[in-house]
Amino acid sequence: MTSCVRPGCAGHIMGTGYCDTCGRRQPDPRTGPPPPPDTAAEDSSGPPPVHVVAGVGELDQHGLVVLPDVPAPVPEDVLIEDPRPPKEGRRCGADGCDMIVGVGYGGQPARLTGRCHRCGTPYSFLPQLRPGDVVAGHYRVLGCLAHGGLGWIHLAEDTRADGHRVVLKGLINANDALARRNAVEERRSLTDLHHPDIVRIITYAEHQAPGRPPTGYLVMDYIGGPSLGQLFGAEDVERIFHGRPRLDHVLSYGCKILGALEYLHDRGLLYCDMKPVNVIHFGRAVKIIDLGAVRAIGDRTSTPVYTETHAPPKEEIHSRGWHVDSDLYTVGMTLSSLAHGTERARGLAPESFRRLIARATHPEPRARFRSAAEMSRQLWEVLREFRSLQFGEQLPEASTRFRAGEASLDAGLGAIPALAHWTRRVPGSPAALDVCPPPAAEVAGALPEPRPDPDDGAALLLGTYPPDAPDRVAVQWRRESRFGTPETALWLCRAYLRLGEQDKAERWLAEAQTQLGERAAVHDWRIAWHRGVLHLSKGEVKERAGGCFDAVYRALPGEYVPKLALGYCTEHDSDRKPSMRFYEAVWRRDFAHTAAAFGLARGHLAGHDRDAAVRVLDDVPATSRHHDAARIAAVRIRAGILDGRPPSVTDLRDAVRRLHELRLDDGESRARLVAEIRENALRSRPETGWGPEFLGGDLLGDGTEDRLRTLLEHSFRQLADQARTAQDHGRLLDLAHAVRPMSTI
Repeated sequence: MTSCVRPGCAGHIMGTGYCDTCGRRQPDPRTGPPPPPDTAAEDSSGPPPVHVVAGVGELDQHGLVVLPDVPAPVPEDVLIEDPRPPKEGRRCGADGCDMIVGVGYGGQPARLTGRCHRCGTPYSFLPQLRPGDVVAGHYRVLGCLAHGGLGWIHLAEDTRADGHRVVLKGLINANDALARRNAVEERRSLTDLHHPDIVRIITYAEHQAPGRPPTGYLVMDYIGGPSLGQLFGAEDVERIFHGRPRLDHVLSYGCKILGALEYLHDRGLLYCDMKPVNVIHFGRAVKIIDLGAVRAIGDRTSTPVYTETHAPPKEEIHSRGWHVDSDLYTVGMTLSSLAHGTERARGLAPESFRRLIARATHPEPRARFRSAAEMSRQLWEVLREFRSLQFGEQLPEASTRFRAGEASLDAGLGAIPALAHWTRRVPGSPAALDVCPPPAAEVAGALPEPRPDPDDGAALLLGTYPPDAPDRVAVQWRRESRFGTPETALWLCRAYLRLGEQDKAERWLAEAQTQLGERAAVHDWRIAWHRGVLHLSKGEVKERAGGCFDAVYRALPGEYVPKLALGYCTEHDSDRKPSMRFYEAVWRRDFAHTAAAFGLARGHLAGHDRDAAVRVLDDVPATSRHHDAARIAAVRIRAGILDGRPPSVTDLRDAVRRLHELRLDDGESRARLVAEIRENALRSRPETGWGPEFLGGDLLGDGTEDRLRTLLEHSFRQLADQARTAQDHGRLLDLAHAVRPMSTI
């Protein structure tokens, strides 16, 4: 397995290209540090799809949807014949002035030229370049393509390259001399950018028209194709996508956009103006265009260029500037706008997508995603959730935030009945099938644990200590500063919870909050997770634990573990539909999560649907360590008494078949399971019998009452031989005598 090349990360690269620890994508050798030789990326012409579901689209090697092929239009057909300014105007921009100019008043159209009402600087919405103008000696202007935030965008041909089409993008207002001087070197650095999803910047050029100050232009490749805004609003969009666009299309666009923004962020740059019109779909690929608003991370002097409908609130930008999370906010708004009008999605996926957008666009910056890689990982996970629920695809993948869980949480449904099943109840009343969820304390100890934060200095040290000896680590906390980290406090919280010392666990959770800082801890999902587990250990399930796990779901909308926890918490509601949605989202994605399978089965049984419960358990793979438990549970469900309803003849016949296929380790286990089936069969037998079509074989006999009673008496005598106490032995013999056939003289 290939190690992650990110500094400080000890994780490994999974088959999807993402690290199993830091969650970041393996750098592309064309755009970042080269990977080890055995993981070299494939040719840039595009990898062949590796997963196909007939009729619903292919997935590429990164798990993204292969996009539809969109032909490029003829360049001259996209030119604007009568260039008009945007209705919303634009910022003045002169020496930092943020007054909006070019807006009509009193029903009058906006003037194409004029002066700023605040600073008096002249402005013009007339195209800076006209057809036939030549920029930098060899870029001949063909016309206007669109109006950007800083002026007109022009199509030109390179007379030195056989008419190669290029785009000229004005960088800054020609009247803002200070901004122009500060931006020249920064803009020239954009020519060093090379990313497959970002338009290529050929050069930076200045052009001075007669009587005007010089204007800087980025010279970019012309990308022939519609923007995402045009594509999703086109009349023939259903023809292009072979139906309405789906949520997985939107999520795939988002992952590509975030990959490009991560590339910019890693180089100290912010994009600032992400919106659907700035992403071009050409062929089966996308390109982010219009880099005129790109600025350096930490730049607080120049005025940021952005689109208000897709940007954080103006007050926030003025108070704190533009940050990485501001860029991610614009991505969230972009994806939200694209998702309108998509095909209706099934199950929990739309809610997971809504929560992802809500986190990206949260009013509190601290609650947003911290990096493009983090947001991209969650986006990718929601895509997999959508595909599994929509098309039934199994898309197993290890979580990057939680360790793998091993508990089935079957609440005893998949276990062979103990002798107490008979000895601790009133004789003559067969026990009903127990469909209650497992105890909260059991769930608290069985839920998967969070993976340690690789950036925490104590994470590696903690791995050398046994998890059942927290006192040793607590002593080191006071002695060594290396242990004084949030990860150590959370480790101690979990360790004391395992020992049942809830007071100590709570104190260490409070210490973790102190280490993080009060304001940061409010939005740290790890605090909410540990708080939820602590509430579970105390039996505080619905409101308190459920509320904490819901906060984790808001922070990590693509992860399966919070949904597993929420599935359990909502099992305690009178309406189990929410619980079923959570369990289904986990189970449909990966049949290895048998805790979700048993949760789903319990939900179906609560609705008196034996068939659906058995179908879920039949999907537990033979490679699962809980496969036998699922098969035992299926037998018990078929033969069990469900909410006062005895099994039908069909159920019993299936139970007999399944029991014969079970290979139990010992005769005692088989005897108990047979006894349960025979007892329930006697309860379900109608007075007229089952008829000649009933095939009970050695297990249930010919269906007559006397024969069934004789067999059940024999089963109870076998159980009496298993008893460990005289009291249990006597109770089981009493049951045998109570069911024996009535003898006549």
